[in-house]
Amino acid sequence: MLDRADAYIGVLIDDLVTKGTREPYRMFTSRAEYRLKLRADNADQRLSPVGQRIGCLSAARARHWVSKRDALAMAREQASALRASPNELAKHGIAVSRDGTMRTAMDLLAFPDITVETLAGVWPELGGMTADVRNQLEIDALYASYIERQDADIRAYRRDEALRLPVDLDYAAVGSLSTEVREKLIEARPSTLGAASRISGVTPAALVALLRHVKRDRPAVGH
Repeated sequence: MLDRADAYIGVLIDDLVTKGTREPYRMFTSRAEYRLKLRADNADQRLSPVGQRIGCLSAARARHWVSKRDALAMAREQASALRASPNELAKHGIAVSRDGTMRTAMDLLAFPDITVETLAGVWPELGGMTADVRNQLEIDALYASYIERQDADIRAYRRDEALRLPVDLDYAAVGSLSTEVREKLIEARPSTLGAASRISGVTPAALVALLRHVKRDRPAVGH
């Protein structure tokens, strides 16, 4: 199953199922909360494992993906292990702040004017990467700090997104819900908190009230 953090088709399906539409649906990137992750350059990283699980990847494609995946993992590990001081980097014409901080090759690739080719002058072992691995490593480094924050958001989203709402939930008993929100929830009967969050007019405050109500009434494990 693809959710909103996996692929645009996950956003599209979720929107159509939970919101419906009265006009042709257009898949704008702005509809995706986690679009920094849903990039064209990393589609193979996101979706090849899914394709493998459901058996829609050809043997040749699967071999190609596994080879690239392993090469990328090795490149990331290598780039994260190689370190140099500002003075050492300056000897190779790489100017960074003279703050005494040791920087890894991965840190340096986050600078827009520094490439793997640039760093191969400092660490020749980086020069052996294939073009596709080198390109992916540079892109990943540029996005790294943003993706780290978005990954935290995705973990939180998936933790609460998957919370099942009882089919017989009495919305009248949920405190702090406006009459309008309560009526919409009763009509839609969302199966999860995530589905409830995408009902038009259901506010973050209403979701918090719903979350607290469901967790409060859920029996403790072992009781």
